[in-house]
Amino acid sequence: MRVPKRILLAKMGLDSHDTGIITVASILRDAGHEVIYLGLHNQAKGLVRAAIDESADAIGISFLSGQHMTQMRRLIDEMQSQQLSIPVFCGGVIPDEDAAALRQMGVTEVIMPGTLSVDVARLVNNALTGLEA
Repeated sequence: MRVPKRILLAKMGLDSHDTGIITVASILRDAGHEVIYLGLHNQAKGLVRAAIDESADAIGISFLSGQHMTQMRRLIDEMQSQQLSIPVFCGGVIPDEDAAALRQMGVTEVIMPGTLSVDVARLVNNALTGLEA
């Protein structure tokens, strides 16, 4: 049986459009996970501190601003500096050509535009599979 996970969701930088991530939060709650949504305008250092404080099993970030490469690099760097090793995923408006670079950077899963709700839950659950023993 799959154990529910604690997933921290947030928007980073100046990105102010949160309809998509609120939908993702609902999808993940319906899939049985506990979701902690930090809202808008987060920075890497605060996100990592919150993930540690909340004992999060994963971090999910949504982008519509075009800042995904810069902000995810900051997040991955801060996770490494704080020795936080949990899956991190991102989604939103991310060009196909950036998905491979994000994965190479250390992003566990990139959820592309137009992904169906059932597939969002499956992709996140797959990213969390390695956490179950």
